[in-house]
Amino acid sequence: QVQLVESGGGLVQAGGSLRLSCAASGRTFSSYNAGWFRQAPGKEREFVAFIRRSGNTYYADSVKGRFTISRDNAKNTVYLQMNSLKSEDTAVYYCAAKSAVTISGNYDYWGQGTQVTVSS
Repeated sequence: QVQLVESGGGLVQAGGSLRLSCAASGRTFSSYNAGWFRQAPGKEREFVAFIRRSGNTYYADSVKGRFTISRDNAKNTVYLQMNSLKSEDTAVYYCAAKSAVTISGNYDYWGQGTQVTVSS
């Protein structure tokens, strides 16, 4: 069992930056692949970024070049560095983990989410 807790969300002006953290407890997090998703009001949850155990990373086109996903296995933590934030990035951001290496499909564990609000 893995528990995921996100932190780092908040209110920021457009063009600003935030770094989200996803702290894992339980089983060794380094054996999992991890992703960040977001859900804006009235919209479906969407993929943001993914990092494999190997360290390979993948991004949604909407955040490519602005967001960076990384992991620190010693700290059992995955990060999402968000730069050049736009109002359309406003959403609840969720961290998720899975054993499978594919981005799509079900995830084994989810965090509770952290709110990111970008003011224009």
